[in-house]
Amino acid sequence: MSYLDPQARRAAPSTDASSLAHLLEPTLRDCCGGHLSEITWFHAAWSNSGSATGSAVWTGDEGPIDVIVKLPLGPAEFNWTTRLGDPTLRSPTPRVFASGMELAHYDFAWIVEERVKGEALKGRMKDGDALDVLRVAADFHAAAMRVNPRPSKPKPLDWMGTLHKAREVCHANAIAESQRWNEAIKSVTKFLPKLLARWEARPLNCWCHGDLHPGNVMRLATPRDADHTCVLIDLGMVHAGHWVEDAVYLERQYWAAPQYLHGVKPLTALAQLRRERGMVVDSDYPEYANLRRVFMAAVAPTFMDREGHPKYLAAALDVLEKTLPQVLH
Repeated sequence: MSYLDPQARRAAPSTDASSLAHLLEPTLRDCCGGHLSEITWFHAAWSNSGSATGSAVWTGDEGPIDVIVKLPLGPAEFNWTTRLGDPTLRSPTPRVFASGMELAHYDFAWIVEERVKGEALKGRMKDGDALDVLRVAADFHAAAMRVNPRPSKPKPLDWMGTLHKAREVCHANAIAESQRWNEAIKSVTKFLPKLLARWEARPLNCWCHGDLHPGNVMRLATPRDADHTCVLIDLGMVHAGHWVEDAVYLERQYWAAPQYLHGVKPLTALAQLRRERGMVVDSDYPEYANLRRVFMAAVAPTFMDREGHPKYLAAALDVLEKTLPQVLH
């Protein structure tokens, strides 16, 4: 049965998620067979506006364990959180003790997962933190491929439309160095079909986390073992792709502040970590990384509301002007 099956379940009523969570709590606890305590609902920084989060205690074979209850979840987050949350998988993600795709016959996916005891890494990473982020990413890649070894082709993104919006920002003079930006984006647009053809031909050899940054990496107060000191959270953007996507995603956040990487090069470091785990590292990965850099840098003006810091935009423009000639040779 599909996650959203209109023949099987009713849609959840359009009510505030927190209110609905309170209403459905007795049903949810019944689904957990008496293992789940009363839930204390709270606003979490990581919660979407349409979701509710609560804390509770799960009592099972291991004794009382602090847990987090989340509902509702989108299909991708539910799928990957539950599949990787199997304790026997040794995945670098929180363990899941209970889950379901409906509550009281409503289409309302929910999970009960362990409350990770530890702290998220800071954006201003300390020495060693960058490697911890990349280690947990490599472990995630390995675990996800064990769950599904055949990533399917993802839906193409509208790069042309996003580049058009970026040029509109430049034309509105809402950005420093608008003329340089305009010329650089115009060059990318001119060669976009050629660049996209090469990008779309990349091997799909990974389930990418899609949102790899220090805030999504929790350092465990008590490591699971010597090799698992961190866990990776927030699986709502997991997608099929090439592993360089996660490396460039982390790298680009520090284009304007490379000192916080402490000399670590995310691309080469993740390549080595994947080799150590027996995963594919194709010889053409530097070219795919450069293509990804060009795309991500070129669309930066589009996201002025989130990524409009002048230092970041200046660094993105430098990356774009440096990297574009390399992918056009």
